[in-house]
Amino acid sequence: MSTSPAIPDGDILSLYNSVGWTAYTDSPDVLFHAIKNSSFVVSAWNEDGKLVGLARAISDDATICYLQDILVHPDRHRIGVGRALFEQVLARYEHVRQTVLITDDQPWQRAFYESMGLTEGADFSGGPVRVFAKFR
Repeated sequence: MSTSPAIPDGDILSLYNSVGWTAYTDSPDVLFHAIKNSSFVVSAWNEDGKLVGLARAISDDATICYLQDILVHPDRHRIGVGRALFEQVLARYEHVRQTVLITDDQPWQRAFYESMGLTEGADFSGGPVRVFAKFR
């Protein structure tokens, strides 16, 4: 794992393409700008020096951390790479009040994030939490 944001552009595109995130790869300059301007970026590399995972967060470093992206190359799923990336983000922002993530509605994603200690907004014990978002 590495916290260095100096990741070659080609490696970034290859990883995002491997998981089919074309909303990012269709505008690579926007993706590179987003990663460069993230508050925290952590990456995972295989033994051959290939980028196999990345997580990035945006935060005020006081009250909130948005886990914007967490992705792992399909060849490296279910071996702990995603968990390690997620844990590094949580450790970096352990002092903030809220960690927020917006993701697709896939059952395996819910299971993963719940295993990491996150709760879906509708399931909070004090009543549902509403999340509002606008996607462009």
